[in-house]
Amino acid sequence: MINTYTDVLRDAIAPETGRIHATFQQTVGVSGRLISTDPDLQRTPVRTPEGQRIRRAFVAPEGRRIISADWSQIELRVLAHFSKDPRLVEAFRDKLDLHRSTAALLFRVAPEAVTKEQRNVGKTVNFATIYGQGATALGQILGIARKEAQSYIEQYFEYYAGVRAWLDRTIAEAHASGYVTTLLGRCRYIPELTSRNDTDRAAGERIAANTPIQGSAADLCKLAMLQIDRELPAAAPHARMLLQIHDELVFEVPEAEAAATVEVARRAMEQPYPLDVPLEVGIGVGHSWGEAH
Repeated sequence: MINTYTDVLRDAIAPETGRIHATFQQTVGVSGRLISTDPDLQRTPVRTPEGQRIRRAFVAPEGRRIISADWSQIELRVLAHFSKDPRLVEAFRDKLDLHRSTAALLFRVAPEAVTKEQRNVGKTVNFATIYGQGATALGQILGIARKEAQSYIEQYFEYYAGVRAWLDRTIAEAHASGYVTTLLGRCRYIPELTSRNDTDRAAGERIAANTPIQGSAADLCKLAMLQIDRELPAAAPHARMLLQIHDELVFEVPEAEAAATVEVARRAMEQPYPLDVPLEVGIGVGHSWGEAH
C-alpha cells in the first residue's frame, strides 16, 4: 500500500496548488476508457479499509463537496442488451438483485434464503462470464474444486441460454472477421485468434467475448461525460468533473451547486444511449472522496 499508493500519491502533489494533476490519455486503453498516468489515479483502491482511508485523504476545499457518481453493474447490463437473454433482461427491468438470483440458481434455494457468502459466489460467477473464465480459474477464485466450478458454469449457461448463444456467436464472428465491435461501432482487431498456439487462441476468444461489453461500457461513459460537459456550465457553473475511474465519475462542486450537479450527472449517466435494460447510478456527496463513495 505504501509503495504502490501513498508514496506515489504524496510525491505527485504539486507544491503550487497542493493538488494532484494526472495526465489523461485517450488512446492508450484497449477498452476505450480514459487512462490516467503520472500518477495512475484509477488504481486508487476502494475495496479494503486501507484503500478507503486513501480515498478519504482526497478532501474538498472549504465550502465545496466531492460528488461520486457510480454505475451499478453496467457491464452486466450491457451483456443483457447484447445477448437479449430474457431472464437477464427481466431481472434488470424488474430491479432484481442479479447476484442473489444467480446464487439462488446455483445453490437451489429461494432468493430470500441466499446468504451473503452465496451471493458473493453468484456475483463472481456473473462476472466470470464477462471475462471468459473457465472452470480452473473460477475454482481458484472461489477456492473450490474444478469440478464444482464447472458445474456452476454449466448451470449458469443452462439458465441464461441467451448469454451462451451470444458468446458463441460473437466468438465465431470474430474468427471469421478478425475483429469485434462495440455498441458504437468501434473496432478491435484480435490477432491472437489466428495463432497456432492454443493458449494464445483461447486468450483471443476471451478478448472477443469481453471487448464488446467492456468497450461498450467505455462508449457509454464517454457519451455521458460529453453530455455532462454540455449541461454542467448552465446548471452548475462552478462545478468541475475531476476524474473518470472505471464506472465512476468524480466531481468537485460548491455546496450550493451540489444538487444541480447530481441531477445533471444522474440524467446523463442513466440515459446516454437507448438500451434494452435501464442503467442505474449511485451518487454520493461528501467532504472527501471516501465519504462520497
